[in-house]
Amino acid sequence: MLWFLVPFELFSNNQLPPSAKPSTPRVYVTRQVHFNAAHRLHNAAFDDAWNQKTYGHCNHPNWHGHNYVLEVTLAGPPDPNTGYLMDLGELNRMLQEQIVAKCDHRNLNMDVDFLQGIIPSSENLVIAFWNELARVLPPHLLHRVRLWETPRNMAEYLGETA
Repeated sequence: MLWFLVPFELFSNNQLPPSAKPSTPRVYVTRQVHFNAAHRLHNAAFDDAWNQKTYGHCNHPNWHGHNYVLEVTLAGPPDPNTGYLMDLGELNRMLQEQIVAKCDHRNLNMDVDFLQGIIPSSENLVIAFWNELARVLPPHLLHRVRLWETPRNMAEYLGETA
């Protein structure tokens, strides 16, 4: 019979390799806000016929509006001292300052600085909203930005790139 000595180390719980650490519960919290805004889907690189065919009534030259519903979801472990992932009142304040105050009752094509130069489709809006929120939220908490343009149409962004 052969015996082998295998080196080993003792670790405190805070020094365990990531694969050996006990799992931490991950929770998801979502805050919903509303705003009303006008926009026009139009790509200046193409002629009016292309824009009308591509965007239909969303290309109307006198704009059109929506009653948007924005949902922002954060993910992570609850703070052991508060039980919160994040104070939802603070999240609401950030959403009001970063998105609602800038977009509510505005023309998204013309009045919102961080939307300049983009076609304000729901798909582009969720990416732009993500970028605005990622600047002010604690790192690694932002999980999803979902925007309802109508009760049947929504877009969401999870921070991925293609």
